[in-house]
Amino acid sequence: MKAKKSYGQHFLTSDLLAKKIVDHLQPNGRYDMVLEVGPGKGILTQFLIQRSLQLKVVEADRDMVTYLEENFDDLDIIFADFLKVNLQEEFSGQFGLIGNFPYNISSQILFKLLKHRAFIPEMVGMFQKEVAARIVAGPGSKTYGILSVLTQAYYDAEMLFTVKPGSFNPPPKVQSAVIRLSRKEECREDYNPSLFKAIVKSAFNQRRKMLRNSLKPLLPENFDSSSIWMTRRPEQMSLNDFIDLTKKVEEEK
Repeated sequence: MKAKKSYGQHFLTSDLLAKKIVDHLQPNGRYDMVLEVGPGKGILTQFLIQRSLQLKVVEADRDMVTYLEENFDDLDIIFADFLKVNLQEEFSGQFGLIGNFPYNISSQILFKLLKHRAFIPEMVGMFQKEVAARIVAGPGSKTYGILSVLTQAYYDAEMLFTVKPGSFNPPPKVQSAVIRLSRKEECREDYNPSLFKAIVKSAFNQRRKMLRNSLKPLLPENFDSSSIWMTRRPEQMSLNDFIDLTKKVEEEK
């Protein structure tokens, strides 16, 4: 089975690493169902089926689906593009998400997870190392950005370990990393999430500018441009700073 560029496939070849990834799933009573994205030849699947969890896998490559059907008995396979799957139709309750995610759609997978965060308490996934670093970064870091703030508004993000290109077939041209997201038991919900997202994106899309300049199209006419938020650049803003700013903008509109 050769990897296909069109699907962004890089097959993990180490059983040791595969088991290590699966072992980082920690349901702790929060869920008893798991969805694996892009199982390929099933290197993670073989360890997932050993867990006392109800497993589904979603695979877009017909050849991989055939391979899985031939090598795993009674595996619940969704033959589809994960980005197009209606998760609420597939799952009636809470579920974990896991996968060696195709790097060409990994950010889109993350945004879909955030959209369905009410149903997904935990995610363990393989990302390109640079993307993983952005997700877990904190204020003041050069990698702190849109992915960091939007993810950490709802999840605790943890870098677990890095994976060298030689652990895949074919080896990717980039370093990889596995991260875990664990949904926060309590998170602030006292703000407009659509406005929050717009502010965060606008701020980091012009990250060299002070917020009073990058956010000008989103601010009310009489908004105090001399406030402490407005004289900062986005990497100087914590999650709570962005939320407080969102609330202030909404109050004055």
